[in-house]
Amino acid sequence: MEDIVKEDVCHTEEATSCRKSHHPERVKKDLTTRLNRIEGQIRGIKGMIEKDVYCDDVITQLSATQSALNSVAKILLEGHLKGCVVDRLSEGDEAVLDELVVTIQKLMKK
Repeated sequence: MEDIVKEDVCHTEEATSCRKSHHPERVKKDLTTRLNRIEGQIRGIKGMIEKDVYCDDVITQLSATQSALNSVAKILLEGHLKGCVVDRLSEGDEAVLDELVVTIQKLMKK
């Protein structure tokens, strides 16, 4: 994740900011591949339910899908910490720490 590009911050007339993270192409490709696989898993689970597959088998697939989603979240969180958070802290923006706490709390609800 060391080659995360600095976050782009823009300001509108209303003085609100929009932030973007810029992941290297290889990271985007990896995330997209993982998300495509997850999408396929979800379609498979839907098919299992439609075919009245045994509940335990469906739950096993749900667990595998949740694990795959967690892996995507970990990759994004690592990039966020090493890129966006570090950059904003170096610019003196300590509000990013409160934002990070909220983000981690959202991840831990799962």
